[in-house]
Amino acid sequence: MSYENKNFGDNRNNESLYSKRIKAGKRRTYFFDVRSTRGNDYFITITESKKRFDDNGYDRHKMFLYKEDFNKFLAALTDTIGYVKTDLMPDFDFDAYNHDQDAEEGAVIAGDSEMPAISSTIVTEEGSSVDDWKI
Repeated sequence: MSYENKNFGDNRNNESLYSKRIKAGKRRTYFFDVRSTRGNDYFITITESKKRFDDNGYDRHKMFLYKEDFNKFLAALTDTIGYVKTDLMPDFDFDAYNHDQDAEEGAVIAGDSEMPAISSTIVTEEGSSVDDWKI
């Protein structure tokens, strides 16, 4: 379903401070954007954009992630990916899909901060905090 938000005011700061794009196949792209609120606070939007077959449009699905949920979200995502990699698909070569990662390095749209490299092996320990993880 395609829609336009008619209630979205032009005076609102919708500018992305940092953006990372991940192309996923021929039709899907993921965007990770850092945005600011009116009170100069920060949040992340995660957007999935899929090209439609029937016309030249795109379907977009957006999720907002606020700073108070960063650690919980990262812990749940890391645990979930670790479960799939170690319990459900231990013999699958996930690194085989990193071939286009080098082409995506220039995907930073705004900001000049570097993203740290993320290891493809995810190890979680009981009692460890997200801040202790090296990601």
